[in-house]
Amino acid sequence: MTVQINRRKLLGTAAVVGAAWTFPKPSARAMANDEIRIGFISCGGRAGEHMKALSDVKGVAVTALCDPDGGRVYNASRSYPKAQTFADLRELLDLKDVDAVFVVTTNHWHCLAAIWAMQAGKDVYVEKPLSHSQWEGDQTVKAARKYNRICQVGTQQRSDPMQAEIKKFLHQEKALGKIVSCRVNRVGVREPIGKRSEPLQIEKDLNYDLWLGPAQDKPIFRDKLQYDWHWDFNTGSGEMGNWGVHVLDDARNVVFQDSVKLPSRIMAAGGRIAWNDAGETPNVHWVYFDTGEVPTVIGLTNLTAGKGQKGSPKNPGPGSGYIAYCEGGRLEGQRGKAVTFDREGKMIREFKGNSGNKLHQQNFLDCVRSRDAKALNTDVEVGNYSTGWCNLANVAFRAGNKYSPDAAEAMAKELPLWGSLHEEMKVHVAAHEVPLTDLSLSPILKFDVSSGKFTGEGSEKANSFLKREYRAPYVVPEIS
Repeated sequence: MTVQINRRKLLGTAAVVGAAWTFPKPSARAMANDEIRIGFISCGGRAGEHMKALSDVKGVAVTALCDPDGGRVYNASRSYPKAQTFADLRELLDLKDVDAVFVVTTNHWHCLAAIWAMQAGKDVYVEKPLSHSQWEGDQTVKAARKYNRICQVGTQQRSDPMQAEIKKFLHQEKALGKIVSCRVNRVGVREPIGKRSEPLQIEKDLNYDLWLGPAQDKPIFRDKLQYDWHWDFNTGSGEMGNWGVHVLDDARNVVFQDSVKLPSRIMAAGGRIAWNDAGETPNVHWVYFDTGEVPTVIGLTNLTAGKGQKGSPKNPGPGSGYIAYCEGGRLEGQRGKAVTFDREGKMIREFKGNSGNKLHQQNFLDCVRSRDAKALNTDVEVGNYSTGWCNLANVAFRAGNKYSPDAAEAMAKELPLWGSLHEEMKVHVAAHEVPLTDLSLSPILKFDVSSGKFTGEGSEKANSFLKREYRAPYVVPEIS
């Protein structure tokens, strides 16, 4: 244990002087078909789904479990009694009998855990969204290349064979002609998370310092610690980073075939309205992306159709999915299925698939054995760009000013696709008896993809959200 303690001291020193914390790499595996030994970093609900997916895969053993929540580690260990258990992921990463890890933590831990794991010589499956800020996502890509690691991001629908069929239909056969615009949706009802007058008391069985990691130590005024961290910008990315990353990744994959890394201009309107809870992230969020070729918007809401109602509001296309509007009709896609229509609305063809679950994990394991990162269905660089659309959407919301009807109407004239979404937004907000002035509205922000910075109007405020302030010693290193 002395070596582990010294490494943790080294980590603290590195955080102060800005040096990288690196591990010696374990010796190479003798045979490509050896058993792959897996460590789980976090043992919550999504980790349980991964464990289930791996349960019937041959040549895989779960040898280590880690979570700052002792109860979660205990529950997971009942299924894997031979696995070593830890609260601190650094101790798990010291193990020589772990070849790869699944990072299934809160969003704000994804990049640091993945980078430390790759520095320790482990391959990484990291859940979506890859990053909590775009800068740290870029460092994670650099780490994968520098340390020659396999790193897959958990947008599992990329492994659904249906996606290749859809891309062939749209781009090779050009069955619907040219794609002219793209509409993305995430419409799903959630509940308020409460608002306490006194800070939440942390359970004694949870190591709160480790749970916080890179996040700032701020009092929590919501009712629950777990899961509802999604709706706090200190630890989460809101619905945009939760479900938005899946549907925007579908658009990048199917509509753009990954040709557009990040948008060149972006603007957003939204707010956290109607609930009066402790959440920070928007429960209504509408965004325009200028891709240089196919204008794209996303409409996101967690509210019901209106005050006193229970179901979701109506919207064009699937509630969680996308519409590719084409010269000859449209394609409506979502997880596990898609359907196409001609210009008169007559159905042309249906596509059926699956969630990509199990296949995505298998793809990762195959690449761990082959050492071929190019064969990954969501290589870390691909996942970084898809997450980047969500990060920039959140930046545009946070960099927004008080909603101005005049400014909104001017933007609607300049950006017709956003204009139609804006009309839906006005109806939806009015149904909750909320004035539009309770929302924020960003200017049209210009983003320089090559430098990774905003320029022009609103850029100073927007750039301040591209990299977070880290809490020592849990500092994401800059990878050269």
